[in-house]
Amino acid sequence: MLNIVIFGAPGSGKGTQSERMVEKFGLNHISTGDVLRAEIKNGTELGKTAKEFIDQGQLIPDELMIDILASVLDGFKDSKGVIFDGFPRTIAQAEELKKMLAARGQEVSIMLDLNVPEEELMKRLIKRGKDSGRADDNEETIKKRLLVYNTQTCPLIEWYKNEDKYFHIEGHGQLEEITEQIVEAISSVARS
Repeated sequence: MLNIVIFGAPGSGKGTQSERMVEKFGLNHISTGDVLRAEIKNGTELGKTAKEFIDQGQLIPDELMIDILASVLDGFKDSKGVIFDGFPRTIAQAEELKKMLAARGQEVSIMLDLNVPEEELMKRLIKRGKDSGRADDNEETIKKRLLVYNTQTCPLIEWYKNEDKYFHIEGHGQLEEITEQIVEAISSVARS
């Protein structure tokens, strides 16, 4: 089973590329952002708690996210694999994900790092905020989210390199070229 971590700063194209990989490889997609937004929209206790963190540009507590992911993952029957989009975001979360998958006889197959320059991320996120009306895509919150990403999430690059799961993807340029890089990377681990 393919378990893919798609990694990158907010606005790096994780959602767009995940949709393409779902179509190409028949994988399931777990977007922590989508899962959390659904919880918030439905007014669940989890959603209310999550909203407080999100509104401040902060990360959701690890225990909460692992419980959610395990529940969603266990709901997939006869899955060819899963794309984890937006998780893990810290080394502690990566360690918890590793344990959670190991308990199911699985592991992360590859971590795809979509690398995009920060000025490009700002442009993309501000445009997305205008197009979608997402409240967290405003300049002040974007800067907080990028700071959190750079300080708390970037150390995962070294962690996944040490796990021999890391794969660098140039996340800016032509959409098709980015997709081709990702397909090639996934195909290489699928064959091994």
